[in-house]
Amino acid sequence: MSADSDAPGALVSAFKKRLQDGQRASGEQFLAAGDALHLLHERCHTIDAVLCELWHGLHLPPTLALLAVGGYGRGELYPASDIDLLVLLPEQADDALSTKLERLVCLLWDIGLDTGHSVRTIEQCLEQAAGNITVRTAMIEARLLTGSAPLFADFSLRLSRDMNAADFFQNKRIEQEDRHQRFADTPYSLEANCKEGPGGLRDLQAILWITQAAGYGRCWKDLAQRGFITPDEEKLLEDSEAFLRGLRTRLHLLAGRREDRLLFEYQTALAEQLGFKATNTRRASEQLMQLYYRRAKTVLQINAILLQNIGAALVPPRQEPPQPINERFQNAHELLDVVHEEVFSDAPQAILEAFLLLQQHAGLHGMTARAQRALWRARTLIDEDFRQQPANRTHFLELFTYGHRLTQTLRRMNQLGVLGRYLPNFGRVVGQMQHDLFHVYTVDQHILQVIRRLRRFTMEEFAHEYPLCSRLISDFGNPWVLYIAALFHDIAKGRGGDHSELGEADARQFCSLHGLAEEEGELVVWLVGQHLLMSRTAQKQDISDPAVISRFAAIIGDERRLVALYLLTVADIRGTSPKVWNAWKGQLLEQLFSASRRHLLSSEAPPMAEGVIVQRQQEARRLMRLFALPETIHERLWEQVDTVYFLRQSAEEIAWHARVLYDQRHADKPLVKARLSPLGGGLEVMVYTHDQRDLFVRLVGFFSRAAYSIADAKIHTTRDGYALDTFVLLDVGDRGSNRAMISYIEHELLERLSGSAPADIPGGGRVSRQVRHFPLQPQVTIQPLVSLEPDETGKLFVLTVVAADRPGLLFLIATQLAAHGANLHTAKIATLGERVEDTFLISGSHLEDSAGRVKLEADLLKELQI
Repeated sequence: MSADSDAPGALVSAFKKRLQDGQRASGEQFLAAGDALHLLHERCHTIDAVLCELWHGLHLPPTLALLAVGGYGRGELYPASDIDLLVLLPEQADDALSTKLERLVCLLWDIGLDTGHSVRTIEQCLEQAAGNITVRTAMIEARLLTGSAPLFADFSLRLSRDMNAADFFQNKRIEQEDRHQRFADTPYSLEANCKEGPGGLRDLQAILWITQAAGYGRCWKDLAQRGFITPDEEKLLEDSEAFLRGLRTRLHLLAGRREDRLLFEYQTALAEQLGFKATNTRRASEQLMQLYYRRAKTVLQINAILLQNIGAALVPPRQEPPQPINERFQNAHELLDVVHEEVFSDAPQAILEAFLLLQQHAGLHGMTARAQRALWRARTLIDEDFRQQPANRTHFLELFTYGHRLTQTLRRMNQLGVLGRYLPNFGRVVGQMQHDLFHVYTVDQHILQVIRRLRRFTMEEFAHEYPLCSRLISDFGNPWVLYIAALFHDIAKGRGGDHSELGEADARQFCSLHGLAEEEGELVVWLVGQHLLMSRTAQKQDISDPAVISRFAAIIGDERRLVALYLLTVADIRGTSPKVWNAWKGQLLEQLFSASRRHLLSSEAPPMAEGVIVQRQQEARRLMRLFALPETIHERLWEQVDTVYFLRQSAEEIAWHARVLYDQRHADKPLVKARLSPLGGGLEVMVYTHDQRDLFVRLVGFFSRAAYSIADAKIHTTRDGYALDTFVLLDVGDRGSNRAMISYIEHELLERLSGSAPADIPGGGRVSRQVRHFPLQPQVTIQPLVSLEPDETGKLFVLTVVAADRPGLLFLIATQLAAHGANLHTAKIATLGERVEDTFLISGSHLEDSAGRVKLEADLLKELQI
């Protein structure tokens, strides 16, 4: 190939085939032997050879140099990574040289190399490096491929002379902090990024870039020899790097492209390649991700220790003698330090004491690298004998009773492996993923999130976020009992069986061993066993029904338990996923709490249905008087509704209906009214029209097309044949324009109901990747309702549907109900992330026969399959 003619197509094809064959061979060899580093080196060697041949074939001047930079310069080229090149010039290129370099770049693309390239003189390189930390980092790893060795040597020397190691360290540290923030400062993402995420490969590379810039070494062995890390830490780093390197290599090969996220669609295949097998309680992918999270945790821990040590070496702190705290610990530059490195070996009880001191001394803002390393090594001293020591049990309990900085303390204990050693059952859930379609954290991180939420209730600066919770916890007394309950509420996840029951047994043993007073211990155990009771009642049952409140209050027993369960429930839901909590759920829980509290504190016998109806009617009249309306506006409507209407509607809704309908009782046209939900968040829509077949299906279709989900539906048919339906709608798209949508819904829905057009069919949509790859087996149950109204018992049925969420799901359910002649009375729609748990109160002559119920269940299950 000459510089004066284009490369023949055959030559380009030959180079392309050579690269493809090399990539294929190295990939097959890796999958057979599992040596990722060998693959990365082989890929570099193959591309090195091709680049050198192209360079020489173009007869480029010998005064130039072709450099590999970045990961390619380091000699680690992943299967789908960019090939970063730097063409180094002795002086600015003339037109002839520019033409040849452009031809080189075109050839690289022609033969299939995805390159990132720059063409610069040494002065331009130094100028770019001075203003861009990423460019400077890439140049640190520059490697000469071909061309002028003297020019490359001059470049390396001047780059080294221009390096300010302390500034580089600070910039890389800030860069790492910014990168971690992009990933919410946690490696525990459902689809973790094994390169850029916290605890990923980039955290290891950042350390080596810093030490290389400072002249401390290029590998872990160099750092061990200089005393920055111990031999054990060197081994841990090498093993973690090898694991992450192999995982990223497999991910590139599986995806066939540059992909560093452990996406759902690859997790199972990766797990199987690495030899994980599914068990009765855990998927292979969950086992892989747990291993990944634990490796990432190790990387984060050693990364933090190394950054402290390297920073102290580059920028020595001011010379100040440490301030003694006691015979084992001291304050060194506002960091907790050990007086010598064998403190924990000499006195293992000091392990928990260290964390307690961090809580108790406001002037301490963390731990020295020496203290962290000593604790990391000492974690293995926590054995059964350690757990049985009364002093250690006292120290552990004091962490919770003291409370200050509790979340930070527990996170640090978890990071250092101390928490899982002291509580082995907690250690089992560290890094354990929950593919239940609504938890977005691993079990251990969820537990710590719940404790964090409880702690926020106690802080004045967050009182505006949770006013009721803040008031309740301030009067609760011993809120640390709630923290202990939160610690155990999900600790039995993944064992098989009911995690509430298993966790209850763990909590009982803990409370007994740690000497909790009988009353406090019983409360902790009860909370762990019943921690799902309140959310299930609020989201699945009709909490306006006195029978529901009565049954719930009977389980609760007293006000202290009610307050404790309410606080734990709010924290639990808030700590599950940002998507799960909304104002509607908050109001449901608050309504259930208030109604149950009144029931428990009432000195009289709880009112039966008749008493509740009288109370609601009186309150509704009072509310109507506020609008200066005639005293009798409600009479005609109330004559046409039955007792069930008053039991299922709140007094405020009853008054709203009467105000709107008092002069439109027998309107020929449908009536649609919408307003901002009084419960906070979303819209409330009332529909009043002649009852008609498939009405609910038509309403569901319309709301779905308008991008609203139904959170609650109360369906009532008056004695004179009118449908009086009320819906609470939540904006699926979170558009923040509920007020602007009121007139749209009133006008457009009225048009739909006034005409004879068929029901709106919700537009198709894609299910989430999580649902596709971790499908939830749908569940459908139909059971008779036990009602306060004796004539309803045996006629009303509770339909419960649990399924993966997807576009148009409620429309499918509504269509099946209509097809089976089922009348809908109420609907409670609970969406938990990508999972729905919906409850419907239905009736119908077909349902009174068991065969009819079985047929409806079977048809629903068929429709719900994805």
